[in-house]
Amino acid sequence: MERAENSMRNDPVRAAGVTITDLTFSYEEEREVLCGVTLRIEPGERFGIIGPSGAGKSTLLLHLNGILTPGRGTVEIGGLPVDRESIAEIRQKVGLVFQNPDDQLFNLTVEDDVAFGPLNLELSSEEVSACVEEALAEMNLLGFEELSSHHLSYGERKRVALATVLAMRPEVVAFDEPFSNLDPAMVEHLIDIIGSLPATVIIVSQSILPVIASCDRLAVLNRGRLVATGSTREIASDRALLRHCGLDFHFYCDVCHELNLLQGGTDV
Repeated sequence: MERAENSMRNDPVRAAGVTITDLTFSYEEEREVLCGVTLRIEPGERFGIIGPSGAGKSTLLLHLNGILTPGRGTVEIGGLPVDRESIAEIRQKVGLVFQNPDDQLFNLTVEDDVAFGPLNLELSSEEVSACVEEALAEMNLLGFEELSSHHLSYGERKRVALATVLAMRPEVVAFDEPFSNLDPAMVEHLIDIIGSLPATVIIVSQSILPVIASCDRLAVLNRGRLVATGSTREIASDRALLRHCGLDFHFYCDVCHELNLLQGGTDV
């Protein structure tokens, strides 16, 4: 499936850079979950953060819009520090898409769910309607307005959850495990959607192959520490690094080779 074209993908008004400096965080005093993470994500970039379970990936994501605050270090979105004074503006700039869509859907209808954010921005009814229609169109959900989100399929609920974020027109869209529990066709569709978003995109996931297909650069997080950053090709080809972090996906390639699927062989 080819990625959808979107002329707004690199619009600087819609895409903000992210700067993380010496970020340290602990849920409990004796154990640091993040240990001095420093990272720069460019405006409009598709950036993946991979790592084993418990590496601190989701914890890092929750610092982007102030759900969590650092024990030490700073986070900036488009040059604006994430702190108590800026939190309202930051949460307009950064949209988080949680792993479980039901964590974001709580109104009676799809339209009400998608309109919730824009209504809290005190926009006019015309502006809210425009935001909702645009977000539903981007997610191919026009015609779903009066349906109950909780009566939809899991994949459809994933799309509604993303629409609730897009309706806010954020400059950064951050996904927590977006490919979990999706069938291959839905994974392919989501990769296509991610490629068309008019924002900086950050993806946290253990689903390595979809992240590789979606992102320009990758960072590897292990035991709360940033152990590598580089182009997708650089990280994906470093099998020793991936094996050390419990992320080696090359087993799947080996299976495909055994089935003669990677050299134009057997059709499936």
